[in-house]
Amino acid sequence: MENKQELKKNLGMSTAMATVVGCVIGSGVFFKPQAMYTATGGAPGLAMLAWLVTGIVCICAAMTFAEIAILIPKTGGMVAYLEETFGKKVGFLAGWMQSIVFYPAMISALAVVCAQQAALFIGDGYTVPVAILVIILIMLLNSLGSAVGGAVQVVFTVCKLIPLFLLMVFGFIKGGGANPIMSPMVADGLNPAVVLGQLMVSVLFAFEGWTNVGAIAGEMKNPGRDLPIAIVGGVSMIMAVYFVINIAYLWVLPADEMMNLAAPASAVAIAIFGDFGGRLISVGIMISVFGACNGFVLSGSRVTYSLASEGSLPGSKALAKLNKAQVPINSILLVGGLGCIYAVSGQFNMLTDLAVFSCWIFYTLTFLAVMKYRKMRPELNRTYKVPLYPVIPAIAIISGIYVIVNQLFMAGSTTRLLAIGSIVITLIGLPVYAVQEKKKATVSNTEA
Repeated sequence: MENKQELKKNLGMSTAMATVVGCVIGSGVFFKPQAMYTATGGAPGLAMLAWLVTGIVCICAAMTFAEIAILIPKTGGMVAYLEETFGKKVGFLAGWMQSIVFYPAMISALAVVCAQQAALFIGDGYTVPVAILVIILIMLLNSLGSAVGGAVQVVFTVCKLIPLFLLMVFGFIKGGGANPIMSPMVADGLNPAVVLGQLMVSVLFAFEGWTNVGAIAGEMKNPGRDLPIAIVGGVSMIMAVYFVINIAYLWVLPADEMMNLAAPASAVAIAIFGDFGGRLISVGIMISVFGACNGFVLSGSRVTYSLASEGSLPGSKALAKLNKAQVPINSILLVGGLGCIYAVSGQFNMLTDLAVFSCWIFYTLTFLAVMKYRKMRPELNRTYKVPLYPVIPAIAIISGIYVIVNQLFMAGSTTRLLAIGSIVITLIGLPVYAVQEKKKATVSNTEA
């Protein structure tokens, strides 16, 4: 597109790492223990092991992702990587899926759970309007500039770590420590191999969001230096926090009790601090989820902007427009506006299931892209290479394939339907791509 405007390169490593940590630590660490201990029948061992195993898988994925993110530090992240290695059509489908399904679904899911926590203070019955207001507020903040959106991300990331730190410290100080932590692995009659698969899917949701930093690479001052530290360091920090805080939970309450609690973190806080603690942790959860939601708006709008700047979306000229603060305001409105529509459902789990499956097909393709790009461009100076290549990329690829197969063939009927629906919506991008390419060709011929 002519006279293409450029995004400012004013984001440093602190914002990049805050985007990783801020997007990932949202709701999973507060809500997933209940689902996990339900899957194990109230036994803690395999659930705790799943936090470690899946965390290691995510670190392998992050180390793999970092190599191509540094080589192609373009705004849009995964879209740019797949376009470079598998062609424009695949890159477009990744961006289409992210713009229409993944980012709006994650934004709406996080806003819904934030609104649900707000019910403690304003009463029930306001989930949908509060969720929409949360999204609108975040859109307004991000419209003020990437530095403002980035600053919000840093502040809320620091704030969200405070209640987590308090739970960890006072959980160990005031908890009895008499509850089992690593045994038994699962309850009698359960197959550990089947249960581990269910647990890993739950934990992968809790880790969702670490790739978002790639989408803002085009606005980073020094992506070659800062991206690997932000991605690998951020995911490693998250794994440590998740594992330790889950030990702290068990230090206070047993697993067979938490399996019956929708918000185990709040129950642990009440046990430690009394009723005030429950409200305190609810505020902390709201801050945590708000920060995660902000991260998805910040990075998701850049994916849409990247596609629009190439003329690949309907209404590309408007979506590629930058406001006075040099941010893609209409792309922010599109991603956030779809999030508001999705939030009308008020269904946290449905929205997260939809989002997680929709992205993992393209995550797996990105891991494959790292290996393909080495063969395509061996002459490039790789300031960072995946350690233990090709073992670590292989772990990431196998894990990705497992997630896809699990959702399509091993999960419940509702999850399978959501997965199929996600594939259908993604494939609708093919005729959209064809139409837009035809338009661009017509414009090019006219100008010639």
